[in-house]
Parts: sequence; C-alpha cells; structure tokens
Amino acid sequence: MRKVLPLYSCDSPEIWRGENRSGLGYTLKTMRLQHTFAIATALVISSAFSAGAQSVKVQLHDGQGNTVGTADLSPAPSGVNIHLNLANLTPGVHGIHIHSVAKCEGPAFASAGGHFNPDMKHHGLENPDGPHAGDIPNITIGPHGDFKGTIVAPGVTMGDDTHSVFTNGGTALVIHAKADDMKSDPAGNAGDRVACGVITK
Repeated sequence: MRKVLPLYSCDSPEIWRGENRSGLGYTLKTMRLQHTFAIATALVISSAFSAGAQSVKVQLHDGQGNTVGTADLSPAPSGVNIHLNLANLTPGVHGIHIHSVAKCEGPAFASAGGHFNPDMKHHGLENPDGPHAGDIPNITIGPHGDFKGTIVAPGVTMGDDTHSVFTNGGTALVIHAKADDMKSDPAGNAGDRVACGVITK
C-alpha cells in the first residue's frame, strides 16, 4: 500500500519550526536573519546621511572678494567644530567670531552685524559676565599666510534652538585683523573685519 504524504500549507507548524519539508523557501530562522540585516543596513545608511546633512561648508572671502579659504562646520559634543583651511591672510594672531547676520558685503563686512549674542551677555571667553555665543578662541596664521586646523565654537549649535548658527536665516563667520583680548566689549579690540563667510543651511 502506497504511503500518502501529508500536505503542508504556510500555516503548517512544521514549516515554521524550520523543517521546510515543502521546499518552497527559506526557513524562518534565515528569514529572521535577513530581516535583521536589512534593518541594520537601513539604520547605518540613515545615520550616515543624517551626519552628512548636518555638515556645512562656508566660503570665506576678503574685503575685495578674493577667496581666502573655507570653513567646514559640524556638530561637536559641546558646540560646533570649525575646520579651517585658510590662505592669503596676514601672519599673526587673529580674532574669529560668529556674527549675527548672514551677510558678507565688503569691504568692511559691517553687514554681518555684531557678534551672535542671543543671551545678551558681555563679550569675551574670559569675561565673567560673558561670553557671547559667537565668541571663539583666536587663531594664529602662519608665516606664509595660511592656517589649517579645527577649532571649537563652544556657544553655538547646529540645531533648531536659539543658539543655532542657522537662527533667523543664518549667521556669518568673521576673521578680524588683530587678536581678540577675550574680555573687552564689544569685540575684544580685534580690529577690522578682514574676511567673512555666510553660514546657512
């Protein structure tokens, strides 16, 4: 007498236990591994895209409109990282600040407004009544007029809050002719504005 084999459907417990007697596809374990891998891959791609979307490149120009370099802004654990690649500037120590208006009209760059200061504090990283949100440590331009390195702007963010560099349509990164003394209002006696770049999304 010929033995009759039982029929299996998608609801058959033998298939979901991984026996897969019907030969119609992967086992449940394999399907779960594939699903987990797909989710992990999507998360990695999404995270990479989000990180990339948050970085901003700023083009810096002098008062005559000549390019003097770039600044790449990215979120830091406390503040914003600013990676500078500068050239054709006067050697020595220079003040650098984030200003409140996203305009860089030469030659004086007065259009950039004052320092970014949403908390209405006094100027200076060393001022007990400060600092401005836009205050940043000085940079030292090398003997050939160049600078390459990363500094941190501790008082700003790249989010949607009041300290964001994108507030009110954006801000401006300004380099001054002299060093910032880190305590004098309104700009640390840093002198003229010699380079400027607009910060927007």
